[in-house]
Amino acid sequence: MNIASQRPPRWFWVVALLLLLWSAAGVFAYYAHMTVDQKTLAAMSAYDRAAYLRLPVWFGYVFALAVLPALAGAVALLLRSKFAWPLYALSLIGVIVQFGWVFGATDLIAAKGAAATVPFPLMIFVLAVVQLWLAGVAIRRRWIS
Repeated sequence: MNIASQRPPRWFWVVALLLLLWSAAGVFAYYAHMTVDQKTLAAMSAYDRAAYLRLPVWFGYVFALAVLPALAGAVALLLRSKFAWPLYALSLIGVIVQFGWVFGATDLIAAKGAAATVPFPLMIFVLAVVQLWLAGVAIRRRWIS
C-alpha cells in the first residue's frame, strides 16, 4: 500500500473517526432492520408494520449498499487509501436509491408529514455527499493514495 505523500491535518483524523462511528451506527440500523421479529412488528404502529411488510426484497440489498461501503470507506480513509472514494460513491448510490424509493414509491410523507420523515434521511444524504467530497479532497491534497 502506498503511503500518501502529505500528512493529513488533525481534523481529518477526527472527522474520519466520526465517519467510522456514523457508519457503524448505519450498519447497526441495517442489522436491526433485517432482523425484525414478530415482537418488534407487533410493537409497530399499523402503518409502520404494513409499510415494513410491503418492502420489496431488493430493499435490503440497497440498504446494505448504503451502509456497508460507507463503513469500508471510513476504514479506507483511516488507512489513507484512495479506495475510500469509490466506496463512498457506492454508498451514495445506495442512499439515493433507498430514499428515492421510500419517498417516491410510498405514501410516507402523506401519512406522517414531511417534518417527521424528511430531516433524518436528508441528513444521511448530506453526510453521504460530504464523505465522498472529503475523500476527493484527501486524494487531491495527497493525504490518501
